[in-house]
Amino acid sequence: MGVKPQKYLFVASLLKFIPQKRLKKRVNWQEADNFYICRMSEYLEQDIKFLPGVGPQRAELLKKELKIFTFNDLLYYFPYKYIDRTKFYKISEVTNNMPYIQLKGIIVRFETIGEGARQRLIAHFRDESGVMELLWFQGIKWVKANIKPNVPYVVFGKPTVFSGKLNMVHPELEPAENKPITTGVFQAFYNTTEKMKQKFLTSKTLNKFQFNLSALIEGKIYETLPPGLISRIKVMSLPLALRQVHFPENPNLLKAAIFRLKFEELFYIQLKILSLKHKREGSFKGFVFSQVGYNLNTFYSSHLPFELTNAQKKVIKEIRKDMGSGKQMNRLLQGDVGSGKTLVALMTALIAFDNGYQVSLMAPTEILAIQHYNSIKKMTDGLGIKIALLTGSTRVARRRIIHEQLEDGSLQLLIGTHALIEDKVIFQKLGLVIVDEQHRFGVAQRAKLWKKNEFIPPHVLVMTATPIPRTLAMTVYGDLDVSVIDELPPGRKPIQTLHYYENRRKQVYEFIRNQVEAGRQVYVVYPLIKESEKLDLKNVENGYELLKQVFSRYSISMVHGKMKPAEKDAEMNLFKEGKTQIMVATTVIEVGVDVPNASVMIIESAERFGLSQLHQLRGRVGRGAEQSYCLLMSAYKISNESRKRLETMVRTNDGFEIAEVDMQLRGPGDLEGTQQSGVGFSLKIANLGRDGEILQHARNQASDVLDDDPKLEKQKNQILVYHLLKMKNTEFNWSSIS
Repeated sequence: MGVKPQKYLFVASLLKFIPQKRLKKRVNWQEADNFYICRMSEYLEQDIKFLPGVGPQRAELLKKELKIFTFNDLLYYFPYKYIDRTKFYKISEVTNNMPYIQLKGIIVRFETIGEGARQRLIAHFRDESGVMELLWFQGIKWVKANIKPNVPYVVFGKPTVFSGKLNMVHPELEPAENKPITTGVFQAFYNTTEKMKQKFLTSKTLNKFQFNLSALIEGKIYETLPPGLISRIKVMSLPLALRQVHFPENPNLLKAAIFRLKFEELFYIQLKILSLKHKREGSFKGFVFSQVGYNLNTFYSSHLPFELTNAQKKVIKEIRKDMGSGKQMNRLLQGDVGSGKTLVALMTALIAFDNGYQVSLMAPTEILAIQHYNSIKKMTDGLGIKIALLTGSTRVARRRIIHEQLEDGSLQLLIGTHALIEDKVIFQKLGLVIVDEQHRFGVAQRAKLWKKNEFIPPHVLVMTATPIPRTLAMTVYGDLDVSVIDELPPGRKPIQTLHYYENRRKQVYEFIRNQVEAGRQVYVVYPLIKESEKLDLKNVENGYELLKQVFSRYSISMVHGKMKPAEKDAEMNLFKEGKTQIMVATTVIEVGVDVPNASVMIIESAERFGLSQLHQLRGRVGRGAEQSYCLLMSAYKISNESRKRLETMVRTNDGFEIAEVDMQLRGPGDLEGTQQSGVGFSLKIANLGRDGEILQHARNQASDVLDDDPKLEKQKNQILVYHLLKMKNTEFNWSSIS
C-alpha cells in the first residue's frame, strides 16, 4: 500500500463518517486511504483564526495582507531567507555594509528626540567592545513599556548609518536567555508588510505561528506524489520537506527540502498542461488541409517579397504538417520584430484558401490591423483573393457588406481588431484563426473567435514578437506546439545600440542631424505625456517643444495615446510618407509602425523602461537595408537593475537572451501576457528565472507518467488525479485555444 500502518488506526476511527452503503464486510483500505487524504485536506482548510496564537484580529491582517486564510495557506507560506542565529558579532566589528547580524549586550539608557509624528526613540546599546544606537520611529510606546534597561538582550537587525552614526533601525530584541524558534543552525525569515509591522505581526511572529502549526499537524501530513515517482527521482518525503523548509536543521536538509517542494509545484503544473494537451489532441479533430494549390504556388513563384529564410521554411513545414494531420493545430509562432512572421501567417492562410476555407487575422490595435491589411493586400495583389478590414471605426454600411460576404463565403480573409469577435460576425467556413501579439488579448476574447465554428474548431496560429523565455514557454504556453523564427530576412543589418548619459546630449543631437541630412528619419520616445511632479522624466510635450527649437530646419510629428485616432493617424502618415523627419512619441509606437526609412531610435529616460519594452521599441528601426541605431539616454545615477537592463540592450540583439534576463530581473508574473495566458498559475516557492533545470526535470517526469498512463486511470496515479482536480479550473478549457 505504501502507507504507514498506524495511519489506519486513525482511519478506522473515522470510518463511521463514511456512508454505510460504501462499507463492505472488509474495509477497502484504498478507499480508506483516499478518505484519510480528504479528511487531512479538510483539517488543513480550517480558518487561520483557529490556530493557537492567531485569533480573529490577527487573522484579518493575515488574510488581508498575505492572503493567508487557512492552515494550509500558512504551511505553504515559505521563508524568503534564512539567517545563521549561532553567530554573534561585537559592536566593534560592525560596519554599515553588513547583512543582518546579531549582537548581545544591554541597553544603558533611552533617549526620546522630537515630538509628534517626527518623534524618535534612541536606545544606547553596549557590549564589552563598545556602544551603538538602536533607533525606533514607530511603536515607541510599546518599546518603552516592554524593553528594560540593564537587562541582557539579543539584538538582531541590519546595521545602517543615520545622522552620521552607526545604528540599527527597528531591530528585533529578545531576552538573552530566550532561544529563537529553530531546530538547527538557521532561522527562517518571512515577508511581512508595513501594516503588519505596525501591529507587531513580524517575521518572528509568523515563525511562532509556523511552530504552533507544526505541532498540530505532526504526523498528519500525507504524501502528494506516488511512491514509485518518489523512489525513482529520489526526493525527500513531503512531511520532512515541509518541516525542514520552515525549521532547517542543516544546509543539506534545507537544500533537499527546497528541491522537493519546487519539483512538486512545477510537476503538477506540467502534468496539468500536458494532460490537457493530450486531451485536446485526442478530442478535437481538425480540418484536413491536404491541398497545396494555385494560391500558394503562384504566390511562392511570383509574389514572394524576399527569399524565405531557413527558419521560415522550417516553420511553414511544421504548420503544413499540423494542418494536414486531421488534428486541430494549436501553434505558437515566436519571432523577433522584423523576422517575417506576417509572411509565414500569409502563406498559412494561402493553404487554407487552397482548401476552400476562410481565415481571420486578429490584431490588438487598429494601427496594427491596418498595417497587416495594407501589407497583405500589397503582397497578394493579382492573386484575386478577397480581403476585408473590420475595426471599431468601420462604417455601418461597410460592416453590412462584410457580414454578407463572410456568410456567403465570397470573403476569404477578414483582418481586424476586437470587432472580429462580435456575435454578428459569422463565417461560412472558418478554417484558420491567426492571432497577432496574442498576449494583448484576454483568453475570453480569443475563445469567442475560436468558437465561431459550431462543430470542428479552426486551426489556431498565435504569434508574438515578444520572445518568451524557455521556462515560461514551457509553463504558460506548455500546451502549445512552439515554432521559432530565429533568423532575420536577408539584407537586414543588426541594430547598433549605444548608451549615453545626459552629459553627451550635444553629441546625440549632432548624430540625429547627420542622420536626417543623410535622408534618414528618427524616432524620439519618452515615457510620459505631461511632466510629472513625482518623476523627473523627460516628457513628450516638453520634448516636442525642445526638439522644434533644436531642429528648427526639420519637420516634426508628435504621437501619444491621449490623441484622437484621426489626429494620431494623420501624424503617423506624415512620418510614413517622409513629410516629417522626426517623430516624438510615447510607447504607442511600440507596436504597429513600420517605416523602413527610420534608422534611429532615441529612447529618453531609458532606465524607466522594462527590457521587453526597450527591445520592442528598438525593433521599430532596422527594417530597411541601411545601418540602424538605438540610443539609450539615461540619468547618470541609476539603480543596479536599470544599469543591467541597459547593459543587456547594448550587448545583444537576441530577443530570447533579453527575455531570459528580463525574467530573472522582474520575475514571471510581471512579464507581459502571463496574467492573460489562460494557465493561471501562482508559484509559491519555484522561480522560473532560476529553476529551469528543475522545471525541465518536472516536465520530463510528467511526460513519462502520461506516456505510461495517458488518461491517468491506473490505481497508482489516483493521487495525481486527486491533486489535479484540486488545482483551480477555469470555466472554459482555455488550453484548447492557447
